[in-house]
Amino acid sequence: MYYQKNKQHTYTNTTYAQTPADNILIVVITFIIVFGIMAVFSASAPKAISYGDNPFSFTFKQLIWLIGGVFGALFFSRFDYRKLKPFAGVTALFVLICLALVKFSPLGVTVNEAKRWLVLGPLQFQPSEMAKPALVLYFATLFSKNCKIFDPQKYPFYFIFGAMLLLIYMQPNLSMIILLLTTSLVMYYIAGGSTKIITSSFILGALAVATTIRGYQLQRIKVWWNPFSDALGAGYNIIQSMVAFSSGGFFGVGFGNSKQKLSWLPEGHTDFIFAIIGEEFGFLGCFFLICLFCVFLHRGFIIAKKCPDMFGKILAVGITFSICFQAFTNMSVASSFVPATGIPLPLISYGGSSLFVTLCMIGVLINISKKKVQRIVHYVQ
Repeated sequence: MYYQKNKQHTYTNTTYAQTPADNILIVVITFIIVFGIMAVFSASAPKAISYGDNPFSFTFKQLIWLIGGVFGALFFSRFDYRKLKPFAGVTALFVLICLALVKFSPLGVTVNEAKRWLVLGPLQFQPSEMAKPALVLYFATLFSKNCKIFDPQKYPFYFIFGAMLLLIYMQPNLSMIILLLTTSLVMYYIAGGSTKIITSSFILGALAVATTIRGYQLQRIKVWWNPFSDALGAGYNIIQSMVAFSSGGFFGVGFGNSKQKLSWLPEGHTDFIFAIIGEEFGFLGCFFLICLFCVFLHRGFIIAKKCPDMFGKILAVGITFSICFQAFTNMSVASSFVPATGIPLPLISYGGSSLFVTLCMIGVLINISKKKVQRIVHYVQ
């Protein structure tokens, strides 16, 4: 409890209270997770069989990461988010080191012509996924003090952030760079940043992406306009994804009855899992999943609005926007609204790194939802 006195001799008594967690958010996350496990099992079973494995093999691995993620979410939901500030710099440096190991050490593994995975014994994960919470935490720490861009105290982090982007670009992982840059601009805006700087940064970022785009990335843009120009190459996944949506219609063909997952859509359990959902659950299933993420976005912004301190507000917005922007980008790619990117659908796509990191971020968001302004009473002298 504290008191503030203004020029009119009015005293404001503000009480901060520990309140129950946002139950609506928890219910929404539970529905998305259950939906995701069902989708992973259905989409990955034929692939596992083709490898000579148990049909549940991909699902078992996903469940192991899910259990770890749930424990992570429970821990962070009970750990006061304000105590995360001192760990911002250490977390950013740790992620930078992991990204460097992927690129410059034999621990880095290449999958589908992209070197994004780090293998430490039985553990294999993507350090670029950890860049999301590292960036959100560090920007929330910096901008909660002030929103000045040209602040000498912020320059060391700009260097670390730039090094992260460079290493992620070298993987290559352009979609993750776009996600990180967009999230940072949104957090800067929420902190009270200048719209001129945001507009200028957006233009410069777009020019940088346009000038550094690679051949295969340019090909993706070309086939986005006309997938049939390279029907058996770069446009193959988009065409098969559209076939899945059209086959699903309004009600879908039923859970487990997708035909596109039978080797027609190669990435049906990862990047294009939304297309399999569209085929099996139809328009209604897709609409239901989109509504769940919309509710998640709404609850996240409400949590940010009710949070009593600027650090928590910026942190909540960063977490919410990062997850939802990634989700809507993935669904837009599968629906051919935007060019193809290698970005998973949070809490849905197969992939332990994304699932674990996303759940830990949600745990922090749940913790923020517990801190609210209980009442404000004015006393006039």
